[in-house]
Amino acid sequence: MQDLFSIAGKTALVTGGSRGIGAMIAEGFVRAGAKVYITSRKAKELNETCLRLSELGECIAIPSDLSQLDGIKQLADELISRESKLDILINNAGATWGAPIDEFPESGWDKVMDLNVKSVFFLTQKLLPLLRSAATKDEPARVVNLASIYALRYSHQNTFSYSASKAAVLQLTQQLGASLIKDHINVNAIAPGLFPSNMTAFLMEDEEALNNSIPMHRAGKLEDAAGTAIYLCSRASSYMTGGLLVIDGGSVVSAG
Repeated sequence: MQDLFSIAGKTALVTGGSRGIGAMIAEGFVRAGAKVYITSRKAKELNETCLRLSELGECIAIPSDLSQLDGIKQLADELISRESKLDILINNAGATWGAPIDEFPESGWDKVMDLNVKSVFFLTQKLLPLLRSAATKDEPARVVNLASIYALRYSHQNTFSYSASKAAVLQLTQQLGASLIKDHINVNAIAPGLFPSNMTAFLMEDEEALNNSIPMHRAGKLEDAAGTAIYLCSRASSYMTGGLLVIDGGSVVSAG
């Protein structure tokens, strides 16, 4: 039982790992003894996060643009050149776009769908050789996809493509889970509520009003994101695939 939630010695990739929930999960993994690769498009920000996390354990930065298939292939090739197996893939990289329905542009729709949905599928596909090498019947490899509570409820922010993309992530998680179960690769999803990030910075300006809007009266913390991800990547969840964990301070169940 002492090792039930251990990920020590595992190798993980966290996309969008330079900030927000991705950086929280990456830090939790590093502190828990995993070897963690992080990637994002902005190299300066990525390297700064990597330098900070490297003081806690083993963290390696690989810049990449996952909104393009070339960027996905480049990241996969780089990882394959460095590692013989990959125990954990966290598909966290994402984008959002908000505009009134009469003005919502095709470019905003495509940008969000390409990164939030397309990259999840094709990065998982390209990394299957490494995931299969790590997977065993007793200790499956893990893929964790970051969805959102807005896959489960409406948003006031006019983020039409974001909500649609995150709902697609939930269905894609089930499809991947069913398809990869024979390879001993477990695929699950997390639907976060509000966590501090650049994407939610405009909402964090009035902290009192924000906290009052959440039933638990606070935003998510590092421990909330990292603890959930560690559970989904440890022996404790080895019998779970195609599932969803909601971490939102009660927002979905209390939504009117």
